[in-house]
Amino acid sequence: MPIEKILPSIVALRSSIPEDAFTASTLGTIREGSGVVIRDNGLVLTVGYLITEAEEVWLTRRDGKVVPAHALAFDQETGFGLVQALGPLDAPAIPFGDATATELGDAVVLVDGLGNAVSSKIVAKQEFAGYWEYLLDEALFISPAHPSWGGAALIDENGKLLGVGSLRLQMSQGGRVADINMVVPINLLAPILDDLLNRGQIDKPPRPWLGAFSAENNGEVVVMNVTAGGPAAEAGLRPGDVISEIRDAEVDGLADFYRQVWNSGPAGSEIPMRVLRDGREAWLRVKSADRGSFLKKPQMQ
Repeated sequence: MPIEKILPSIVALRSSIPEDAFTASTLGTIREGSGVVIRDNGLVLTVGYLITEAEEVWLTRRDGKVVPAHALAFDQETGFGLVQALGPLDAPAIPFGDATATELGDAVVLVDGLGNAVSSKIVAKQEFAGYWEYLLDEALFISPAHPSWGGAALIDENGKLLGVGSLRLQMSQGGRVADINMVVPINLLAPILDDLLNRGQIDKPPRPWLGAFSAENNGEVVVMNVTAGGPAAEAGLRPGDVISEIRDAEVDGLADFYRQVWNSGPAGSEIPMRVLRDGREAWLRVKSADRGSFLKKPQMQ
């Protein structure tokens, strides 16, 4: 696998976020990770949470030179983020591979911006529902895990980009627990890339957002926390509530919950839900919102 050849095209990324930013308390004001050069003009792909509400972004090249950059876009649905270098990166774009053509057991390498590489294998390709109202129909999961996964580049045996690292999780298999990385597949980028470059967001109405952090427990959706000032908090949803119905349809797990919310109309729609709280039933009406309206917009440096 030609790792040495592609190392200059994977950069370290550091962003600074204002203390009064909406995501500052949950994601921090200094965020560090990686990015991968996807165009010769210095366009860098990363994972979006690293640059959400960023007022400054800096990229560090393989030779240690630091280059200022601008946060161009963050797509809520895929989780991808785009950064434009404001100085020369002197690194070629990494060609895209085909994540959909990969198979379980395929050898891959996850490489971060410091040049650290972990040789792994694809151990799962499946739906992933994240607690922050996030859903991928088919994410890539690799093991062993990379300790610095955020925005790291997943490379196949031909030196092509299969996706960028998003999370570190644990998977139980055969009685053993293994650390794994979840990777956002590169195939999700092509349909939205032009919109992100030209508009800063995809050209479609934003999904309704509740501001609820939820988890699945034996098929039940349990609220872990709610965003202060968000729609769920304003409607009275509380940690510990079990969400059992959306309108008149039962909720069958976290992914089904999200899909029902997103199919309930545009952002701003009122979403009735039945919750179980302390052994009692209650109906709440949550007026959803556009998550992006709560976030600071990128500012040119």
